[in-house]
Amino acid sequence: MKIAILREGKIPPDKRVPLLPAQCLTLQNMYPQLSFLIQSSAVRCVEDAEYEALGLTVCEDVSEADVFFGVKEVQVDSLVSDKTYFFFSHTIKKQPYNRNLLRTILQKNIQLLDYECLTNLNGERVVAFGRFAGLVGAYNALRLYGIRYEAFVLKPAYECRDLVELAQEFKKVQLPALKIAITSIGRVGKGAKEILDLAGIKQVSTEDYLTKEFSEVVYVCLRSKDYIKEKTDEAQSFYKNPSAYESDFQKFYQVTDMLITAHFWDVRGPALFEKEEAKRSDFKIKIIADITCDVKGSIPITLRTSTITEPFYDYNPTTEQAEKAFNDDGNITIMAVDNLPSELPLDASRSFGEQLMLQVFPALLEGDTHDVLKKATVTESGHLTPKFDYLTDFVGL
Repeated sequence: MKIAILREGKIPPDKRVPLLPAQCLTLQNMYPQLSFLIQSSAVRCVEDAEYEALGLTVCEDVSEADVFFGVKEVQVDSLVSDKTYFFFSHTIKKQPYNRNLLRTILQKNIQLLDYECLTNLNGERVVAFGRFAGLVGAYNALRLYGIRYEAFVLKPAYECRDLVELAQEFKKVQLPALKIAITSIGRVGKGAKEILDLAGIKQVSTEDYLTKEFSEVVYVCLRSKDYIKEKTDEAQSFYKNPSAYESDFQKFYQVTDMLITAHFWDVRGPALFEKEEAKRSDFKIKIIADITCDVKGSIPITLRTSTITEPFYDYNPTTEQAEKAFNDDGNITIMAVDNLPSELPLDASRSFGEQLMLQVFPALLEGDTHDVLKKATVTESGHLTPKFDYLTDFVGL
């Protein structure tokens, strides 16, 4: 089997890579039938020469490979017919901006496996950048506060070589008695929590968060049951029927200064709050680090994504429009970068590669005994697989 490691083609460029050079070499030693083609890249976090130094083939044309591994969406004009691809397709929520991508994949008879759908027997994701999204997202939230209130200046995460250097920046952080809410205790939420702990911020219980005043900055990690409630007594599980639930977040936005969203949002479920609520005098939140980054989704005032080099913008509750960051004290400042892990590309790539080596390559080369790959296969033989046939109307083919 010949594996291609793809160059990331999205703009702005992403520096991450699915496998680092040493990881490719380890896999080749483990599986003698395996070889790699590394597509040349001038932007990824490791140089072509680092692959070549280990005897790996670096080239421009990787079309002879059997299986292609990327990170973000592969550009439509780069897709090779009748091949197998692994990448984050951002299509399974019917994202309109990737409709043509999924159509082309079907037309070119490509087998698409989406990293987001790779799960174990318990339904838990086994390959993800979630921790690094949480790490960088929470760091950006603190950096945002420092800029907005002229309290301190943190170096952008992408200017730090790694997590060790990033952690050194917390020596600069001085915060008043704020309340910070993280929505999730999953992979992303734990990454965000890790940063707040490194910054010396105290965690408190949900009850204390809602009812007590503190003389120091504190944070809370919320579960979905904390901020949503059943519409009726007959409601099924939230994860089976999100439409049977409604938001119960008001009690939190009345006491929260900074919101870090790290939860998974289902399009059938409720938003945390509505635009009209953001106009209320008791809506206290002034900073939102929207790591979930579902545009006009769970955070309806996330009107667009932002970029690594320009990560912040303001939302004007009165006009309901986006404005330049830090434009007015009455505005809410949003961080909505949709590729946060690429701000720490080397650490993130190393962790991701380790997950691929442990969870994906054994299934790919030794047999998919637990259907890890089967469950993540979105398209096959020119058709949507049964699990994903709900996308039929989306692709319109």
